[in-house]
Amino acid sequence: MHFVIMGCGRVGSTLAHSLEEMGHSVAIIDRRADSFRRLGAGFAGKRVEGEGYDRDTLLEAGIEGAAALAAVSSGDNSNILAARVARETFGVDHVVARIYDPGRAAVYQRLGIPTVATVRWTADQVLRRLLPEGAQAEWHDETGTMRLAEVAVAPAWIGSSVRRLEEQSGARVAFLTRFGEGVLPDEETLVQDGDLVHVVMRETDTSRVTSVFARGPEAEA
Repeated sequence: MHFVIMGCGRVGSTLAHSLEEMGHSVAIIDRRADSFRRLGAGFAGKRVEGEGYDRDTLLEAGIEGAAALAAVSSGDNSNILAARVARETFGVDHVVARIYDPGRAAVYQRLGIPTVATVRWTADQVLRRLLPEGAQAEWHDETGTMRLAEVAVAPAWIGSSVRRLEEQSGARVAFLTRFGEGVLPDEETLVQDGDLVHVVMRETDTSRVTSVFARGPEAEA
């Protein structure tokens, strides 16, 4: 897959290398050409000088074929603008914006732009939102039998109850992350757009659970 990153600071360069090591193609945007020195000579991706919210700059970075965009520059407004342009102009479904002000982060979450505030920022958190397919493990028990994982949920599940999700997948929903905060659901809690779903399941059931979450609910008899 192809990924576009705005901002070649420590986080942006770390993400670029991590994604490239996973076998993905990467284009990284920064308005200062000297910022690309953080990438080193071994970086095979594309370096694009310019503003990450500029349409022509995004086109040069390959936004039309991008699976996701991460806006991780030092400016809140620039990051949000780049994320909105990527989603609203180019139809990129998976975007993440770095926000320094946690209060503003919650507001942007409600606008449908996933954000990560600096106070809880790690490259791993961003990767788990950029790579939405499958189950991203968060914990394993000592025997290797059980795992807690964030599992990507297809849009078709939006509006379905946690009970229905559990019945059809066989997994237990441990908690949701909604607007950047943890939510302990009951059986009647409905999955909302933007929810991150964290489930407990047997290690051997991971592929089946991931498949059920990805295809959407089956019709009830």
